[in-house]
Amino acid sequence: MAQPLRLDGIAYGGDYNPEQWPEEVWAEDVALMREAGVNLVSLGIFSWARLEPRPGEFDFGWLDRVIALLHAGGIAVDLATPTAAPPAWFQRAHPHVRPVTEDGRTLGYGARQTYCPSSPEYAAAAARITRELAARYAGHPAIVLWHIHNEYGCHVARCYCERSAAAFCDWLTDRYKTVEALNEAWGTSFWGQRYGDFAEVDVPRAAPTAVNPAQQLDFRRFSSDALLALYRAERDIVRAADPDVPITTNFMAGLSDNLDYWAWAREVDVVATDHYLSAERPDNQIGLALSADLTRSLAGGAPWLLMEHSTSAVNWQPRNIAKRPGELARNSLAHVARGADGVLFFQWRASRSGAEKYHSAMLPHAGTDTRVWREVVDLGARLRELAALRGSRVDARVAVVWDWESRWALDLEFRPSVELDFRERIDAYYERLWRAGVTVDFVHPGADLSRYRLVVAPSMYVTTAAWAENLRTWVRSGGTLLTSYFTGIVDENDAVHPGGYPGALRDVLGVRTEEFLPLRKDEKTRLVAPPRMDGADAAPGTAGRWAEDLALDGASAVLQHADGPAAGRPAVTRHRFGDGTAWYVATAPDPGTLDAVLRAALADAGVRTPSGLPDGVERVRRADAEGRSWEVVINHTAADATVPTPSGPLPVPAGTVRVLAPGPSGSVGSPTDD
Repeated sequence: MAQPLRLDGIAYGGDYNPEQWPEEVWAEDVALMREAGVNLVSLGIFSWARLEPRPGEFDFGWLDRVIALLHAGGIAVDLATPTAAPPAWFQRAHPHVRPVTEDGRTLGYGARQTYCPSSPEYAAAAARITRELAARYAGHPAIVLWHIHNEYGCHVARCYCERSAAAFCDWLTDRYKTVEALNEAWGTSFWGQRYGDFAEVDVPRAAPTAVNPAQQLDFRRFSSDALLALYRAERDIVRAADPDVPITTNFMAGLSDNLDYWAWAREVDVVATDHYLSAERPDNQIGLALSADLTRSLAGGAPWLLMEHSTSAVNWQPRNIAKRPGELARNSLAHVARGADGVLFFQWRASRSGAEKYHSAMLPHAGTDTRVWREVVDLGARLRELAALRGSRVDARVAVVWDWESRWALDLEFRPSVELDFRERIDAYYERLWRAGVTVDFVHPGADLSRYRLVVAPSMYVTTAAWAENLRTWVRSGGTLLTSYFTGIVDENDAVHPGGYPGALRDVLGVRTEEFLPLRKDEKTRLVAPPRMDGADAAPGTAGRWAEDLALDGASAVLQHADGPAAGRPAVTRHRFGDGTAWYVATAPDPGTLDAVLRAALADAGVRTPSGLPDGVERVRRADAEGRSWEVVINHTAADATVPTPSGPLPVPAGTVRVLAPGPSGSVGSPTDD
């Protein structure tokens, strides 16, 4: 079993690409890293062509010298396998390995990730460079972490070439065993799609109209598994050579929907993720918090690493908005507040050439006489002051269900409305919880829910019988469940549950939907309390996107539609089920109404929300096994704020972060700094 990361304090640094610079720059880099407080860099991520300039010919001398310089400077190394960027010689030797799109276009060389995940030639070449790298650097005292590949599935998540088709056929054979079972699962009697042999099945290429949704869903599963197999192959080579050093790969939790990270998280020693802000969103700190909470949840609550984020502007958004003064620290410490034990950036020194030369860096093009550099140095000093926080955890009593398979299935064609959007509903509920100061975990629908008081399922479209029973048992034993529309509708094969909507959760929710009534674009309905309101102290409001011809089957109506296609029908219901309570929100309420409904559900669950927390101020607690706790308070607004604490009012000036460190008794005490 790999040992924990051998670092004192919180990891701080970023991607280091010395091969982009003359060797005389390297010593300057190490000196400036020490000035900034850097203690960890990711090395070698895109250096395959430099390490193996010709097939089977290796050049490690330059990497030996870089690692030696870093080690002498007290900087640890996260050493990467460079397999995200196959060399030009590999592409020339194996042109058929280039990925093919859904509509049959073969992608060219000149970027990165230019390979088919099912290519045996790529797998063999990746294994060769990984084996050489691991053999050379196993046991090196500078290396505290191995980093496999980079951002799997970021650019090429699915390939539609003939190699992929053959591999998909093998995957289906392993999953279903018989073609009869596949036909049953996919419902191939519809449109006469029945198969007589697995070899007749193709990948879901562009077709005259919608391809079988079960086939598309399985292809998403297969594609995630194909990339995971590549990761495992490299990981196992490294593990055999260097069994005591932890291994990771960088996820893109909350940003990419291409991989089932619940499955991937079981395969890494340390969960790591990359996060980049949607720069033009004024409230992008909420998306940042969501990504951090999701990453912590993938880690099972354990500390995790922020492997990449930006000091300022990125290079790939429509408008690459620069971060304002103080934003670098707010972003970084928000990740730390939500469980990160490491803050790393892409990248250390800004590149002069290539596609990302306008991406910000710890050391900008303008050098050290810059605001960004000064903020980088200040953050390094602050993280050193917070070293004792390392290893502590975030505790949550509210969970939000997140399932990549539901996200994939909702992306498919011919749904009742184009406004059925997995992230839109997740984000709507998460934002209200964030603004209420409620810290949440994300959970797989089959997870153990016993530690949570409230579970929110905003977009659980795919609901297997086992997942439904998991929720049913938990509510019956006293849990409070809140679900939104289009939840519980289909099984793992995208087949509608028999008996009517909301499918697998009808009995738990105590309602029955006769017909979906999606609303027109921008159409709104008025929400009012029924004659006898039961449960929520919610003022009348409005709703959009969705309505249902909903009938009560044991539940009580909390709000109903006053007009529109569902006039007089329930819009929000509450149902006592066993010892618990289940809420159903059968529409998309305005933020104020949703806030009131959520607060009522929180009250049902016995979850108290923080009092006196100003809007736009974030407050998260971490605690360790010894009973010590820290609170991180972040003011994301342009106005000064005051937050109540056990020691009295805490001033939090506009745009600043205050950290309340443990007092003598171990509980939260005084702020460590301003």
